[in-house]
Amino acid sequence: MTPNLTTPNGDPISSFCFGTMQFGGNADKVASQGMFDACVAAGINFFDTAYVYTDGRSEQLLGGMLTGKSDRYFIATKCASTGGASREIILSQFDESRKRLRLDCVDLLYLHKWNTDASLHETFETLAGLIEQGKIRYIGVSNFAAWQVMKAETVAQTFGVEIAMLQPMYNLVKRQAEVEIFPMALSEGFAVCPYSPLGGGLLTGKYAAGQTGRLSSDKSYSKRYGQAWMHQVATELVSLAQETGIAAATLAVAWVAQNPAVTAPIISARSAEQLRPSLDAMGLMLDVSLKQKLSALAQTPAPATDRSDEV
Repeated sequence: MTPNLTTPNGDPISSFCFGTMQFGGNADKVASQGMFDACVAAGINFFDTAYVYTDGRSEQLLGGMLTGKSDRYFIATKCASTGGASREIILSQFDESRKRLRLDCVDLLYLHKWNTDASLHETFETLAGLIEQGKIRYIGVSNFAAWQVMKAETVAQTFGVEIAMLQPMYNLVKRQAEVEIFPMALSEGFAVCPYSPLGGGLLTGKYAAGQTGRLSSDKSYSKRYGQAWMHQVATELVSLAQETGIAAATLAVAWVAQNPAVTAPIISARSAEQLRPSLDAMGLMLDVSLKQKLSALAQTPAPATDRSDEV
């Protein structure tokens, strides 16, 4: 059973999460505030950031928007992307994050990635201590493989805590989470908040139209989404969008949101105008036929056993 995650005032978390990676970077203070306001108006109360985003400016800007009303929102941040996951690193990075966010307690703290330089016992003893001290409410893990999640969960339970939420990458052209992460989450009761439902902008159709963006300016994203078949999927998605009269971005986000394992997809943008198609997905229920057409744009990954002949 998925954990019942709530804001500090007891409201359920929204079915969509807004990721503030662009705050203080490609989105200045005015644009960031505009997106925050648009999300709140749409009913989103779940916001995601990280210690490393835009050298701390993301947390600082988000923190300023929460002043005096933080109990209304569910705030997640991440640590241990850089420097490892030792007690010293977790505590020092999280302490800085709390200061930037202007929060005594952060709702959810993710480990940003799997680390092998510190023992899991040290890592989760530290996280358990933060819960006991009332500095965090829930623990999450980001970019973990399924076996890493279960290994970490076993250690977490020895300290009387548990992993509440997973944050994998997931979209129409990045479907590896379907193989083991999603079935594990449904079986073991982890909430799932996947990031990059638009594939770094690929699935908006803008690259098919000759525009530029993160895939053309960021080497890691260019490599992640550089395969020709992925761009073909984006082109076919645009055709389906024209056929249905629904924006490609809206279709892509709705497809992610309606996976039964997904608790809340993380949407993001550089401006409120750019964000609108993703927000529109909140009110879109895909019928069976349309969902099947979207799924068919990219090959379904083989099952974990690779015995696809038995599926």
